Amino acid sequence: MLISLLGLAALFVLAFLGVPLGFAMIAVGTLGFAWFRGIEPALAMAAQQAVDMSMSYGMSVIPLFVVMGAFIFKAGMADDLFGAAQRWMGHLRGGLAHAALGACAGFGAVCGSSLSTAATMARVAEPEMRRHGYDPAFSGATIAAGGTLGILIPPSVPMVIYGILTETDIARLFAAGVVPGILLTFLYMIAVWFTALAWPAKCGHRVQATWGERAAALRGTLPVLGLFLVVLGGLYLGIFTPSESAGVGAAGALAFMVLRGKATRRAIGEALSESTLLTASLLMITIGAGIFTNFLTISGLTASAAAWVQSLEAPPLGVVVAMCFVYIVLGCFFDSLAMIFLTIPVFFPIVSALGLDPVWFGIIVVIVVELGLLTPPMGMNVFIVKALIPGVGMWEIFFNIGLFVVAALVCLAIVLWVPQVALWLPSLM
Repeated sequence: MLISLLGLAALFVLAFLGVPLGFAMIAVGTLGFAWFRGIEPALAMAAQQAVDMSMSYGMSVIPLFVVMGAFIFKAGMADDLFGAAQRWMGHLRGGLAHAALGACAGFGAVCGSSLSTAATMARVAEPEMRRHGYDPAFSGATIAAGGTLGILIPPSVPMVIYGILTETDIARLFAAGVVPGILLTFLYMIAVWFTALAWPAKCGHRVQATWGERAAALRGTLPVLGLFLVVLGGLYLGIFTPSESAGVGAAGALAFMVLRGKATRRAIGEALSESTLLTASLLMITIGAGIFTNFLTISGLTASAAAWVQSLEAPPLGVVVAMCFVYIVLGCFFDSLAMIFLTIPVFFPIVSALGLDPVWFGIIVVIVVELGLLTPPMGMNVFIVKALIPGVGMWEIFFNIGLFVVAALVCLAIVLWVPQVALWLPSLM
């Protein structure tokens, strides 16, 4: 137990010092395993983990979904999504903020990355919001919050990672994220509506559109909607495996690029390059997580932690709420994927021992790590948006993001108390 706790402490220290998380996990996990079994078995275990993860069929989902989002962005469909949302909701109080959230939800349905969703919408939506008199800090907070929908509405890279680490069905995780994702979108819109009532100066002018303009704009979003329905519908109906659906989505996104005349050699090269870099970094972290998990398992920490929690006779929901508080604290210092890789090897055996549904817990984890993307001092979505919006201070955006954090906490509480919000759709599969 002492060695495993020292290993956890060493991992956190290395992460705070800026050592890449994958390499930190590999180093601590290999040395910790060597303490119990010797250096040669430890090196053999590490090598085997690297080979297994690199050849894992499940890992092929990640690069395909990442490249699908990159192709969608290069095809210019993010502009179409925001344009349609603007024409349908621009006449409401805070209409362009509602439109930005709707476009984030739509882009998140074909992207899978929170940071990519926030960065894309900061380029697309913020200039239009600024032109219509919206407060730039409020616009940035809205887009940063909307970006979190990218990892809750499937496809979702964190859900894929969680599924691989816990051997949970990825298709069921995707289905479980749909209703909470829609719920959180509406809760964010309520936060915008309240802001428009309390501080109308932040929300600028309303934008009117004719029914003809709305119909024309809606037609431009049909390719994205169709691709989402094919990818998720094929998974839901059992036509595709997750990897097959990701391949269909990537091929469909590339076809849209070709049909729109955007499939230049440079655009395709940039999309593939960005996707390769992200996939390589995720693969290294996944290998490290496998090695580190083996160390925690052989040390007995996970079994001891599960036994200790059971001995407390605390209600299972209380244990999960305590885990959520841990995630909220960690979210002040780590990004979403880092939190998942650091905590799942410890938390998931406890959840399994308590007999809780792994799909439901996966959605809880995704919602709560979203908060870490919005809260200071890390708040990666805020960092991304701030870098793309000129003349706005980071703390100005953090000041405007409070209501969105409250909305996310309300969504978390609803899914905690009413698990069927997440489990209803998977139960019909």
